[in-house]
Amino acid sequence: MKKTAVVILNYNGEKMLQQFLPSVVEYTPENIADVVVADNASTDRSLEILKEQFPSVKTLVLDKNYGFAGGYNRAIAQLDYEYVLLLNSDVEATEGYLEPLVEALDKDSNVVSVQPKLLAQKDKSKFEYAGAAGGFLDKYGYPFCRGRIFENVETDNHQYNEESDVLWTTGAAMLVRRKEYLDNGGLDDRFFAHQEEIDLCWRLSSRGYKLRCIPSSILYHVGGGTLDASNPRKTFLNFRNNLCMIYKNAVDANKILLIRFFLDYMAAAVYLLKGETGNVKAVWKARREFSKMKTELKKDRDENLRKTVCKPTGLMDFSIIVQTKLKGKKTYRDLIK
Repeated sequence: MKKTAVVILNYNGEKMLQQFLPSVVEYTPENIADVVVADNASTDRSLEILKEQFPSVKTLVLDKNYGFAGGYNRAIAQLDYEYVLLLNSDVEATEGYLEPLVEALDKDSNVVSVQPKLLAQKDKSKFEYAGAAGGFLDKYGYPFCRGRIFENVETDNHQYNEESDVLWTTGAAMLVRRKEYLDNGGLDDRFFAHQEEIDLCWRLSSRGYKLRCIPSSILYHVGGGTLDASNPRKTFLNFRNNLCMIYKNAVDANKILLIRFFLDYMAAAVYLLKGETGNVKAVWKARREFSKMKTELKKDRDENLRKTVCKPTGLMDFSIIVQTKLKGKKTYRDLIK
């Protein structure tokens, strides 16, 4: 029985499967892992292509589109592997990408999840937005990475080649222990998509587990494969899910959320000045939806606080907005000097 499954969630992604799955199959050692495509009830030719062109790839067909979070939860619950790598369908693999990740979990039982160094597939000299070299949160719940702060993405000059404990590992390429993933609730499928992996990682880190970036493993990610960065739907999901995540996990959530009320509407004002009225409405809709969800999230918050044993590594005491917008700091190294 193989220890690891590389699990790619697919929904109508036949073009991405044809473009990127060959590299995953080529560079995933058969003696270490199986490659599994979990299909969210695609209506295109995805399943035919898998059967015809990728006979070595295992398929798991779900009965409907459960989104990113729900799809992975259902797939991982049905698979019997010690480790699972959640891998986006728009990721190009490299030789030797998997072995360092598996080794990191093998040698330290307290490390629950690891990620590679994630670079941009369209410009391989730069870090990729959705994870770069490991993720962190500022004091108000804004995510950032080694290699990426807001829209500022650094060139990879090997400045983050050392292994580092992080708060969150990217959902684009997250190797995680299956048992701990399931025992701690998996991804919150109410999020549907965006920031659900940060929510899970915050939960795990608060419960005493370590999460780590292993830069000797390298993958290339397209990013933005489902929704463009300026899409109001993406804005809605990012704002709503971020507020839900803060409420569920932060010890001082009420204080943070009070400040976020003003910061969110400042962001809406910026969108308005840019003429992005769709995004203005998305911010307002996100806050309204979060208010409706707070009652059902209360049970999760109570459980998370009850199981919290430490302050998570990578939960910073500074405001990323103050540090970048007012003090002019542009990189992770600038922030931690």
